[in-house]
Amino acid sequence: MTAMIALGLASRSILSIDVDDGSVRTILSRDGAYCPDGVAVVGDTVYWTTMGKPAIRPDVEGEAKYDYSAADGGLHAIGLDGSGRRDLLPSGTIVTGKQLVSDGTRLYWGDREGRRVSSCRPDGSDVADLIVNPAEPDRMAECVGVAVADGYLYWTQKGPSKGGRGRIFRAGLAVPDGQPPESRTDVELLWDSLPEPIDLAVADGHLYWTDRGAEPNGNTLNRALLPMVGQPGAEPEILARGLQEAIGLAVDAAAGVVYVSDLGGTIRAVALDGTGDRVVVDLGEKVTGVALT
Repeated sequence: MTAMIALGLASRSILSIDVDDGSVRTILSRDGAYCPDGVAVVGDTVYWTTMGKPAIRPDVEGEAKYDYSAADGGLHAIGLDGSGRRDLLPSGTIVTGKQLVSDGTRLYWGDREGRRVSSCRPDGSDVADLIVNPAEPDRMAECVGVAVADGYLYWTQKGPSKGGRGRIFRAGLAVPDGQPPESRTDVELLWDSLPEPIDLAVADGHLYWTDRGAEPNGNTLNRALLPMVGQPGAEPEILARGLQEAIGLAVDAAAGVVYVSDLGGTIRAVALDGTGDRVVVDLGEKVTGVALT
């Protein structure tokens, strides 16, 4: 059985899903930490980020209705069997925890309203900022998706909702000696003017990403070859369209499939050879991060 971990946003749940038959097992539900978003599995442990409990702006519509600017996000861990639930970082360390990944020795996450990408050891120690952006209008400085591969860090800055101003960046995984994360000189802009890129994954020499922006190129799953250092990214290939606010993704290159979650509640399996996709499960609520076990 190939299992996937998925996060239910409103139910504050962690779910284990059999990707072959769509059966669901609940690991955690109605957790005390609000709005889970990013998830990574290392061994028999599930790690996840939370965005915190938003303040509601009653006179605002759309994504901006939910104010996540309070520093009440978090990083947490639990066993795959549901045991040992724990908080890894003190309150106030993360503003809005987004995509979470691991290279086996450290955890890496985007902090959207914190405008940064950070890292720590799996026990929550040795917290370090890798990227810290100054404030910009239109949410242009906010970091969302992250991926690490071959000594490099990749991240998205999605920009305004449906704005067509999303970007994907790359930098060395290690901050250059003597440079602060606020002004490091090795940052590369790989893709610009994307609809609204969200989560990332690196596999088989490609960068994969979800995009929840406006159609025709938004609400898609995308893929492009990783560019050489100093070179911009090539035109991406769209592997799937018509997603309902695409968020999480997990690549199983050996099986030739990418699993994609969306805020419509669906997890889909998208074939890498372009032969189509199928619905793995409809969870009936907004689904954020996903990860294979």
